[in-house]
Amino acid sequence: MFIETESTPNPATLKFLPGRAVMGAGSADFAGPLGAGDSPLAQSLFGIEGVARVFLGADFITVSKTDAVEWSRLKPQLLGLIADHFAAGLPVILGQAAVADEDVAVEDREIVEQIKELLESRVRPAVAGDGGDIVFRGYRDGVVKLHMQGSCSGCPSSRATLKHGIENLLRHYVPEVTSVEQVEL
Repeated sequence: MFIETESTPNPATLKFLPGRAVMGAGSADFAGPLGAGDSPLAQSLFGIEGVARVFLGADFITVSKTDAVEWSRLKPQLLGLIADHFAAGLPVILGQAAVADEDVAVEDREIVEQIKELLESRVRPAVAGDGGDIVFRGYRDGVVKLHMQGSCSGCPSSRATLKHGIENLLRHYVPEVTSVEQVEL
């Protein structure tokens, strides 16, 4: 099995492309080994010293490392584990990924649908290209709340992407939007 790797804007994160579906639909973000219980793949990846975060996208995996390890040592171990996992036909995740609660007022349904459509069609593909994802978490009083995942979580440029890119896009197409905030789960 050949697995491509790509760098991401976050120097602590690499994107692995196994050439097959990983999650298919949806995504899963694991900030540490304790939360990886429903993903045999994430559990295995956290078993490698130096792995700090694992994100499973539609057709990719991003792994963030600690500062204590170099990619030159970590990358071959990750490639081997990912290849072995898929070759063995093991599941990536057991059950379905949890759906996060959203903070939205009933009267804002139409605005929220516009926001979600823009996120899905224009923002998510670009963010996925960098090994991450963005999750809508809420909308109140003109403020859109988003959660950054994968390589975007902790990325030095994620705040600029959020404020200058995503906020400007949403404000342009949805005049009711006044700002965008990043939230943690």
